[in-house]
Amino acid sequence: MGKIAQNKRVAPVFCGIDTVELPFASRCARAAAAAGFGVKLGKEFFTFHGPAEVRAILPVGTPLFLDLKFHDIPNTVAGAVRSAAAAMGPMMLTIHASGGPAMIRAAVEAAKASKVRPMILAVTVLTSLDDADLKATGIEDDTSTQVLRLARLAQDNGADGVVCAATEIAMLREACGPDFKLVVPGIRPKGTAAGDQKRVMTPGEAFRLGADHLVIGRPITEAPDPEAAALAIAQELVEVA
Repeated sequence: MGKIAQNKRVAPVFCGIDTVELPFASRCARAAAAAGFGVKLGKEFFTFHGPAEVRAILPVGTPLFLDLKFHDIPNTVAGAVRSAAAAMGPMMLTIHASGGPAMIRAAVEAAKASKVRPMILAVTVLTSLDDADLKATGIEDDTSTQVLRLARLAQDNGADGVVCAATEIAMLREACGPDFKLVVPGIRPKGTAAGDQKRVMTPGEAFRLGADHLVIGRPITEAPDPEAAALAIAQELVEVA
């Protein structure tokens, strides 16, 4: 197993790369690194390639957000967190808050015991879901109420933060305080399409509201020139800082 770099740089933005094509993934990872961003890799890439290629496409020193959304019995999730931390050294790692208190605690304790300790982020309500989607799964509360419930559950059981929609930032800051990490997907720079994300916001708007990290995927990876797109987003953030 290759050496895991302990990346201490904190990236404001993570480029979400959802592909199985190694040359393309590597190009996008380099584009992200050129802008000072980290890389988010999820189920599609990881399931096809595994840990070795996750390590291989990351430029040296590039922070990794490993978005595998673990959701299982506590012992299994703890084992998965240990394995992910040892094999890939992510800065951040996701679990589903709906896995419950014991599962969240097991993930947190496994992270703390790892040589390279990842932050444990709990997924609240996926940004592709709205109130109607929640009702279809038997949840009668609206999206904001469910997000708040799951965020408090995650915080009470030791998670470092949550993945949430930009529209919930203010609510979660008030409920969970300034130190609870808010990682926000569904971000679309000005002039780009929303795609399948139903709760979106621009990078500048999200940071002004208090997001800690943003996840930006297709506006970078589907651009004709991913590096130019990433650099333009970085410049947009400088201008609103």
